[in-house]
Amino acid sequence: MLDPTLMALASAAGMAVAQAAGTDAWQGFRERVARLFGRGPAPESGHQTALERLDRTASELERTSPDAAERVADEAAAAWGTRFQDLLEDSDEAGRGQAAAQLRELVALAQQARGGVAAAGEGIAIGGNAHIQARDHGVAAVKMGDVNTGNPSRPGPDES
Repeated sequence: MLDPTLMALASAAGMAVAQAAGTDAWQGFRERVARLFGRGPAPESGHQTALERLDRTASELERTSPDAAERVADEAAAAWGTRFQDLLEDSDEAGRGQAAAQLRELVALAQQARGGVAAAGEGIAIGGNAHIQARDHGVAAVKMGDVNTGNPSRPGPDES
């Protein structure tokens, strides 16, 4: 049985499949997913089967009527979430860690493909406006390298 964090990751990766289908990033995305399933005892078979399933998923999502689109996307996300859960459960400890890292990358890639924001490592992703303000002699900054504090010089007559 997977811990709740990995179960949530598998679910998010399933949603990522449904979100990435039909975007400009789909071809690269589907290849990365297929490579994940292409590990193990029968790499070629796993890779090919995943590609076929991904193509079927994309086709189903593409030809769905607008009134059924959300339901079909939810079903696709659930099916892929289960596949990712099985992949994680069937992996040894080292393989599970590697697969989890790849699933996180897939989730970020899908977010970018649909116009969202994503950050990796210690990055911070902000979608929309960010208002950062310091009060009472404090300093405020988003992590962005060197930050200098102090009072800025007043602009001269030529600088305003």
